[in-house]
Amino acid sequence: MVARLSLFLALLALTVCFSAQGENLVEAFTGKDFNQIGFLKEHGINGGGWASMGGTYSTDNPGNHNNSPVTFNDRSGEFQLNQLNLFLKRAVDMESNAWDFGGRMDLMFGTDSQFTQANGWDKNLITENNHRSYDLAIPQAYLEVFAPLGNGLTAKIGHFYTIIGHEVVTAPNNFFYSHSYTMQYGEPFTHTGILFDYSLSNNFTLNAGSVAGWDNFNENFSKWNFLGGLSWTNDEATNAVALSVISGDTADANSKNRTMYSLVASHSFTNQLQYVFQHDFGYQQQATAAGNDAYWYGVNQYLFYDFTDTISGGIRGEWFRDNNGTRVNIGTPGNYFALTAGVNWKPREWFTLRPEVRYDWADSYIKTYDNRTKNNQLEFAMDIILEF
Repeated sequence: MVARLSLFLALLALTVCFSAQGENLVEAFTGKDFNQIGFLKEHGINGGGWASMGGTYSTDNPGNHNNSPVTFNDRSGEFQLNQLNLFLKRAVDMESNAWDFGGRMDLMFGTDSQFTQANGWDKNLITENNHRSYDLAIPQAYLEVFAPLGNGLTAKIGHFYTIIGHEVVTAPNNFFYSHSYTMQYGEPFTHTGILFDYSLSNNFTLNAGSVAGWDNFNENFSKWNFLGGLSWTNDEATNAVALSVISGDTADANSKNRTMYSLVASHSFTNQLQYVFQHDFGYQQQATAAGNDAYWYGVNQYLFYDFTDTISGGIRGEWFRDNNGTRVNIGTPGNYFALTAGVNWKPREWFTLRPEVRYDWADSYIKTYDNRTKNNQLEFAMDIILEF
C-alpha cells in the first residue's frame, strides 16, 4: 500500500511540474477564477478549499494499522484523505472608517474530522458507524464585525479555531504532515463564543473574549471560559512573541477549573532561516480517577530553512509531560518525545508535497506504541495538499 501511494504521489508530482500555472487548482487547469463570479465579487465573498491526502508507514507494522498515540495521520500502511475542506468567507475591511460585516464557514470531510469535531451538533452530522475513520465536521461558522473604534476593533461571533499554540488544524498552514503531542493532547482545537481583536499599536495586538470551553459546538453553554492573548511583532517582522490563555470550568459533570497557557516565540536569523519556540502548561482540578489535580506541559522547537523559492526543510523536536496520565494514555503518567524532519516542495501555488520521517519514544516503562507493546516508534510519511 505504501509503495503504491509513493508511486502515485511521485507521478502526481511529475505531472505538476508540467502543468499550467495559477493561484489555485481550478484556475490552473480551467483558466477561470471562481471568485470572479459577479455576485461573489460584488459582495466581496471568496470561496475555496483544499484536499490533503497521504500515508504513513510505521516500521513496527502494527497489525491493527494504528499509529496511536499519534493522531491525524494515525493509520499505518493505509491511504488517508485527511482533509477535504471547503470554505466561504467575507473578510472585513480593517482599513476603513466604517462598520463592516463578514464571516466564514468551513466544511471538512476526511479522517482528520474525527479529531476536530466539537461536542454537540458537529458530532451528529454523520451518525452511521460504517465510514471507518472518515467523518464530517464544521470547524468554523462565525460572523465577523469590524468597528471603527480607536485603532479598529474586530469581533468573531460563533464557532472558530483557537488562537492557542503554533500548529493548527488546517493542513496548508502547517509545515509538517504530523502534529506535536502538545497540539494533539494539550490544547483545544475550536471554540464557540465571542473573541475580540484590537491592535494596541503597530507592534502589539490584544485578544480577549468568552467561549463555551474546549471543542464545544452547542452543548452546555453554562460554563464560560476566558480566552485571550497578547502578541508582539517587531517593525521588521523578524521577531514575534505570542502568549495565549484559556481558563474556566469544564462542561462535564464534575465541572472543575481547567487552565492552560501557550507561549510561542519566533526569530528569523536570515531571510532563509527561522526558529520557533513553544512552551505550554495546563492544569485541571480533580481530573484523575482518584480526584487529584492534573498537570501537563511541554516544549516544542522548530527550525526551518528555505533552500530555494520552492523547497524548504524543517526539523521539530518536542517533549510533552503528561504528569498525571490524563491526556495521552489515561491512567499512565509519563514523558513523550518526538523528533521529526521533513521537506516541503511547492512547485505551484496550489500544490505542496510534504515527506517526513518521525521517531517517537516514551519513558521505558510506557508501552504505548504498536498496540501498547513498545515504547518507541519510527514512521515515514508523506502527503500532498491541493488548493483550489
